[in-house]
Amino acid sequence: MKYKVLLVFFLFISISMQSQVLIALLLGKSLNTGKIEFGLDGGVNYATLGGMESDSYYRKWNLGFYFDIKIKNQWYLNTGVLVKSELGLDDLTESDLEFLGATIHDEEGEYSQSISYFLVPALARYKFDNHMYAELGPQFGLAHRASIKFYSKIDDIEINAQENNLGMINRFDMGIAAGAGYRLLKGLGWTIGARYYYGFLDVYKDRSGTNNSALFLKVNAPIGLSDEKKAQIKEMKNKRAERKKQKKELKKAEKEKNKIENL
Repeated sequence: MKYKVLLVFFLFISISMQSQVLIALLLGKSLNTGKIEFGLDGGVNYATLGGMESDSYYRKWNLGFYFDIKIKNQWYLNTGVLVKSELGLDDLTESDLEFLGATIHDEEGEYSQSISYFLVPALARYKFDNHMYAELGPQFGLAHRASIKFYSKIDDIEINAQENNLGMINRFDMGIAAGAGYRLLKGLGWTIGARYYYGFLDVYKDRSGTNNSALFLKVNAPIGLSDEKKAQIKEMKNKRAERKKQKKELKKAEKEKNKIENL
């Protein structure tokens, strides 16, 4: 029963996801307050599947949005949705293809399993005074597309084929995620980081041990600024301008001193 409730919840999210992203981008400025930061979450992930013969990483770009919600002191809740994200497995072997019941093409080429998910993290994030952070918590996923992809290139002729196999996939995924990163511009700019995800549930309905795992290399770019952030950035710019002015005046004074000494 709990599984069905979660599935319905994620289905509701998936139906309205595209419009929500557009609205969020348009309202990004108003979504940022003193305790909430909103922005884009993007990067590249290297994914693989347990329980299969192949162990090659499937690399894809991902994009979504995030919320950093201040809880207390230096503790935050990091959440959001990766709207465009793919997990899976590359270089499928003959054994893997046999299990998947995939169509075998006459041409030589590479086969991969692609599974598109809506990924929703719910991580406790601690921000250190040196602008580093560490995070840990659950991550949930809803599979909305899956296919076995075939790619071949012979004599400058490319072949791309896809075979839908979403029916083999468990739609709901859940696991643990941990990561770390650094906030640029003294804690006021973009954030760069890495996050590792390990799934607890089987990806395929008919094979146990086929869990997702992936390493995400990511960038967070805030959209819009709260009044507090604006004030901090203004203060930082003023300090830079003051240091530049002092340096210029010091250089001018040294120049005048040298002129006097040379008289």
